[in-house]
Amino acid sequence: MNSDALDDSAAPLIEHLKELRTRILYSLGIFLVCFIIGYLIWQPIFRFLARPMCDVMTARGETCQLVLIKMQEGFFVAIKIAMWGGFAMAFPIIAYQMWRFVAPGLYRNEKAAFLPFLLASPIMFLIGGAFAYVIMLPFAFQFFLTFQDSFAQDMATGGLAAPTTGVVFQGSMEAYLSLTMTFVMAFGLCFQLPVLLTLMGKAGIISSEGLRSTRKYAVVGILAIAAVVTPPDVLSQIILFAAVYPLYEVSILLIARFEKARAADDAAMDADLMSDDEAAEDFDDPLLRQFDADLAAEDRKS
Repeated sequence: MNSDALDDSAAPLIEHLKELRTRILYSLGIFLVCFIIGYLIWQPIFRFLARPMCDVMTARGETCQLVLIKMQEGFFVAIKIAMWGGFAMAFPIIAYQMWRFVAPGLYRNEKAAFLPFLLASPIMFLIGGAFAYVIMLPFAFQFFLTFQDSFAQDMATGGLAAPTTGVVFQGSMEAYLSLTMTFVMAFGLCFQLPVLLTLMGKAGIISSEGLRSTRKYAVVGILAIAAVVTPPDVLSQIILFAAVYPLYEVSILLIARFEKARAADDAAMDADLMSDDEAAEDFDDPLLRQFDADLAAEDRKS
């Protein structure tokens, strides 16, 4: 291979790298802007995240309060909220930049197949995060605060030596934020299950029949995940299982629908090929017929 051929083959790669650099710079720039916005409004965001705990504590007749255990804790809480909030605000534009980089290398049918999953992924993540915020976090905080009642009862009966003020909850801001974001992230990722399975089914990696045959393993796996990401009470685990397992069944139905459409397309293609072959066989050309006759006469003479 000469140097001109090497230069020609390297040129597309350099163009792709330049395009990738441009998309990354755009994404970093928008993330930086959203990060600054998130830092400026971190207090309203934190109050929004603290609302489930405050609602539970108010229902218990207690004052909702969080404390700063370390001197720098408030600053790091603000930075974490700015990062999470900035990424959430910037994600649509970042996803668009990713799509602009990948889309030119895809065929039209591949774009039509991939784009719905790109749109469904953040939507399902938001649904999972909202499920955790509205339903799971109040259950979790109610469960954790029951230990305060247990300790207070033991103190009242003399089971524990403690000051006369009793046991009150004064949680750390950083610890509360970490716990809340862990729940939101875990449930957001769990709700990606139908997107992931359907995409794999669309690509032909898995089948609806295979998912049906592994239902019992899916049940065990979902229960194991529920035991890890939820408080150690049965009700929370059942709630998560009841939310995630139907998504597994929905994935089976979607994959079966894709398989049915794929089978119909294959059957239509086979029918077109057969009709083309039959048309070729039925085609009668006088010149070809004369050529075949002359060829047969030459064979007889020889």
